[in-house]
Amino acid sequence: MLEAAGLTAVEETVYRLLVATRTASARELAEQSELQQHGMEAVLAALTGKGLASPTDNDPSQYSAVPPDVALLPRLQRRTDELDKARSTVGDLLDLYRTTRRRQDAGQLIEVITGAESLRQHLRQMQDNARHEMLWFCKAQYVAMPSGSNRAEYDALARGVRYRVLYEQAFFDDDNAIDNVIEGVRAGELARSVPHLPLRLAVADREMAICPLVPGGPQGSPGEPTAALVRGSSLLEALTSLFERYWETAVPLNLSASGTIPDARAAQSGDPLSETDRRLLSLLVTGVADKTIASQMGLSRRTIQRHIQRMMSLAGATTRMQLAWQAARRGWL
Repeated sequence: MLEAAGLTAVEETVYRLLVATRTASARELAEQSELQQHGMEAVLAALTGKGLASPTDNDPSQYSAVPPDVALLPRLQRRTDELDKARSTVGDLLDLYRTTRRRQDAGQLIEVITGAESLRQHLRQMQDNARHEMLWFCKAQYVAMPSGSNRAEYDALARGVRYRVLYEQAFFDDDNAIDNVIEGVRAGELARSVPHLPLRLAVADREMAICPLVPGGPQGSPGEPTAALVRGSSLLEALTSLFERYWETAVPLNLSASGTIPDARAAQSGDPLSETDRRLLSLLVTGVADKTIASQMGLSRRTIQRHIQRMMSLAGATTRMQLAWQAARRGWL
């Protein structure tokens, strides 16, 4: 039982005798076991060297057990630390092995997934195994996973996985799409919208991605959906960079006080700003003070600040300088 602490079976037996005895000589302990006295003396010397037994200066020496919490727990902790280091080393070696194999075998980099059920299973497994972050491109007209059916997302969100999801405008034309997005945002999903997405995509921890190999959905290929599971490679890096590029220019979908997403329909129109917003923005980027803007537009300063906060939310900006930069990129000026 104590092999994990570095004791042999014989050493454990003798240590147990010492624990049950206040003090004992090698001869006395030998009489309680199957060992000869000279064998017992060798075992006691080993226990003393390991810090589990303490001899007296008497002749013959009397031995007592060092308390288990003092003698064994530190040894077990050291073994635990060593095992943790060994486990980490094995993990590094496994990563190196997989990387080497992938460079030599393209089949280790890309796996072809055929059929809706197989695709759903891979998407569920990807989310179940995710540790840090999931990235999604959600196009309209699902191929394998209808809107609102991805319950694995809520399990992953509950254990701390971050979800960033991009929806194309046409996605909101599907039945119950907005309600499903609202449910996801309430659960912790970070959602944004863009006019169009180039493909369907799911990326887990920047280590694995699933994307279609042929167009799918009601307007796509009439056959079974075919997708690629892409592991660590330049292709995976390119897909992740593609997501980040679209994310930068997308419109955030935030819940209002009433629990709706007021910007979802605005994002669909492709023009989330009103004429008042545009006029205010043009004055703001030229450096006009809020008080002067309010006077020129016939609005209160509080109303001006509300408009600015709304535009910052739409642009995903935290400062007015970021708002100006995003407004220029999005063509709002």
